[in-house]
Amino acid sequence: MLLYLAEYLARFESGFNVFQYLTFRAILGALTALAISLLVGPWMIRRLTFHQIGQQVRSYGPESHLPKAGTPTMGGALILVSITISTLLWADLANRFVWIVLGVMIGFGMIGFVDDYKKLVVGDSRGLAARWKYLWQSVGALLAGIAFLSTAVDPSVEQALIFPFFKNLVLPLGVVGYLVLVYFVIVGSSNAVNLTDGLDGLAIMPTVLIGGALGLFAWVTGNAVFSSYLGIPFVPGTGELLVFCTALTGAGLGFLWFNTYPAQVFMGDIGALSLGAALGTVAVAVRQELVFFVMAGVFVLETVSVILQVASFKLTGRRIFRMAPIHHHFELKGWAEPKVIVRFWIITVVLVLFGLATLKVR
Repeated sequence: MLLYLAEYLARFESGFNVFQYLTFRAILGALTALAISLLVGPWMIRRLTFHQIGQQVRSYGPESHLPKAGTPTMGGALILVSITISTLLWADLANRFVWIVLGVMIGFGMIGFVDDYKKLVVGDSRGLAARWKYLWQSVGALLAGIAFLSTAVDPSVEQALIFPFFKNLVLPLGVVGYLVLVYFVIVGSSNAVNLTDGLDGLAIMPTVLIGGALGLFAWVTGNAVFSSYLGIPFVPGTGELLVFCTALTGAGLGFLWFNTYPAQVFMGDIGALSLGAALGTVAVAVRQELVFFVMAGVFVLETVSVILQVASFKLTGRRIFRMAPIHHHFELKGWAEPKVIVRFWIITVVLVLFGLATLKVR
């Protein structure tokens, strides 16, 4: 939005041309989202507390979580508002990728809102029924895939699976294969972040780190010179997603200010489902699904631990872990909550650096 104003003002003052630089707008996007989160956060926490929209703690979980009962939840709305406003202010609104990613984030946020509302306001501990949740997640993911397909500039690139470490190793997917990939990446990422969001700050910091890394991938993927030099596919327009990713980073850091241990607010499904879906959508846009899978290793581990736990209990009647997702397993083994959180952050830093290394090692 402000980009168009800057273009107009540049006719009279050349200094406004600085807003044409993507990196400059990306920095402003991060700072804007951070400022909104920090300024609006205290007010939102007070409102959530006033309306008694607080966390419900399971009696069979770690005893250390019992004092968290009543902590304001649905704070993820703060992240979504910060990202949306910042992106609309600083991104090129004529860019297709910006609208697709924003649409997915807001759409999955609405699913999370309904789930949180039924749990926390209506008092239905089941929340949104699983079949309806997955149905609407599936609809959102498939609509994103169709949007990508219908606006693709070069289908040979945008509908292929790109393998890291190899310059020319690509797997053409076709329309059906591509839609299946988009579905699993977006829906899987959305639910994986949601499963990880069980400790103070555990989910938001990896989201910030991965979002920042995906922003770098978006920047080089949308630049013909950089992409050619690095041997990665050139997808025109993806560079503008750098603004979205830096806005996500700024909003996430602002939320972490209130969500760090001991948390003043939790993001709830409205935040976890939407942020996970947004990360998956950006990964699809920049054609780095496999690298995203590596960088999101903590999210993957949390999801796999739940799958293994459920499968083992149904098949053998025994549990592999003391409790799933796996972060609760380590808590029950005696790890203090901050230790679990920080160690999972460190693992994410290593995995993100490994993912970034694939830019050059080809």
